[in-house]
Amino acid sequence: MPIPVATLLLAACVAETDIGEPLGADVSALAMSNALIPNALIPNALIPNALIPNALIPNALIPNALDPASIAALQDPGQRGELSRQFLRYVVSCALDATQAFSFSWTDAGGVVHNETYSGALGIAPSWATQPLTDLMSQRLVSGCLAARTNYFGTSVTISMRSLQSPVRKLVAPGEIAAYPNIEGAFWGNLFTATPSVRACYHAAGVATARAALRDCAAGHLDGAGSVVSCGPIVLAGACDPLCPNIDPSGGYYITCSDPPGSNGATTYVITTALP
Repeated sequence: MPIPVATLLLAACVAETDIGEPLGADVSALAMSNALIPNALIPNALIPNALIPNALIPNALIPNALDPASIAALQDPGQRGELSRQFLRYVVSCALDATQAFSFSWTDAGGVVHNETYSGALGIAPSWATQPLTDLMSQRLVSGCLAARTNYFGTSVTISMRSLQSPVRKLVAPGEIAAYPNIEGAFWGNLFTATPSVRACYHAAGVATARAALRDCAAGHLDGAGSVVSCGPIVLAGACDPLCPNIDPSGGYYITCSDPPGSNGATTYVITTALP
């Protein structure tokens, strides 16, 4: 049986003034795992203006199926375009698999044409390349993937991304659970609804390790005054113990989390992250 956990090399998100390196940089050097990819999703790109999840799901995730507003956002030469393109890179890498890609072009303010190709990686929702993203599991897992790959800083961090659900649970490197024993927290929600939301909780025993590694989005960022600041639209739900009471002992992931926090409902569509 496969070990139920997936590995992801994540460069924790850049500060909000820095767009960071595109996905795909140095991927060949990271080929020792099925899902090792560099990341730099910034908090204010999680739901960029104009290019929002609600505008993406009615159609297949291909350029000629997107609505005009989304295409305009991707081709904008200003900051809106930078945020929209970064957001879409992560959408594609979470949703599509390594055999799939999203290609388009845009022209900057100087008249230079940029040909973009965003490659898939995790394959959470590969059918989105040919049809709308309508099933709840795929919407929630893509949302959790995007939230888990968001951070406040630009420091490169290696994390283990895990889930009860396939395909994430099947993407595994040997010895990963032992190599990444410090559970950081969990991310869950749905960005693809009329009222989009994503949540994060922190594993109390892992907070110090996460903060030392500049991974702040599970527990929240501490500003200069000691106040807790969330990462963009990610709602801080507090400690995981009361919300996500069960950790799979072999896979090192939370099995269910309350959704919304404090309700009687629960979801198994949860992404857990862990650090060395």
